[in-house]
Amino acid sequence: MLFQEEQFILIIIAGTALLLLLGVFMVSFMLMYQKKQNKNLLERENLKASFKQEMLKTQIEIQEQTLNDISREIHDNITQVLSFVKLNLGLLNNSLDDEKKARVNENRELVSQTINDLRHLSKSMSFEHISSQGLIKTLETETERLTRSGIINVIFEVEGDVYSLGEQRELVIFRIFQEAVNNTLKYAKAANLKIGLYYTAQMFNLLIEDDGAGFNAEKVDNKGGSGLRNIENRAALVGADVIIASSPGKGCQIKLSFNPLVQQIYAKGTHSNSLS
Repeated sequence: MLFQEEQFILIIIAGTALLLLLGVFMVSFMLMYQKKQNKNLLERENLKASFKQEMLKTQIEIQEQTLNDISREIHDNITQVLSFVKLNLGLLNNSLDDEKKARVNENRELVSQTINDLRHLSKSMSFEHISSQGLIKTLETETERLTRSGIINVIFEVEGDVYSLGEQRELVIFRIFQEAVNNTLKYAKAANLKIGLYYTAQMFNLLIEDDGAGFNAEKVDNKGGSGLRNIENRAALVGADVIIASSPGKGCQIKLSFNPLVQQIYAKGTHSNSLS
């Protein structure tokens, strides 16, 4: 009788141990399966993010190449033709009476102004010019030109100890500035525009703010929203966070920020005619 009880106890212990081992095996299997699933999911997300990054990079490369081509075309051809027109007007002036000379001189001045505007436009499209001038000098030139035009009053300020953000990051920031200014001039009907660059050791911030009509961000149509999407795409390309805040009658504020110590692959290296 005692022997049977001992056998029964051993069977219970063995069965319990077997169930425990089976439970441990099942839990381990589930954990390994879940870990593998998470790894696969992470790999898929990384592939999607990498693909999106490459698509954005390609899009920006095409845009930059197009801008450089247009810049060279303006500089090498259009301004040369206009300079020739200006020269011919000057030669024509010698054979005219005073009244006609005055009219020709007015046209020569218009041609001269057009040449200057096109040269400036050519420079603003060229990466080489932006790279040689640097971000702050280029922005100063652009903001001064806008203020002189009388179209809008621009306040430009820089705070903190200035440091290089890298050629390609600075190019992206300048293109974001151009896109934001273009949106302001086309849609905002603003009187004032503020551009601020703020440097700290751990963070760089760009602030673009106008006092225009503003808009409802949730109701921006495809036409009006393309510029904002371009800003967001360019910011994403260099690992920057961008916040676009606006409401009807309260202007628009664009704030871009990133840690200058956290380098993106895209933000390194040099630039020739593309962003490679």
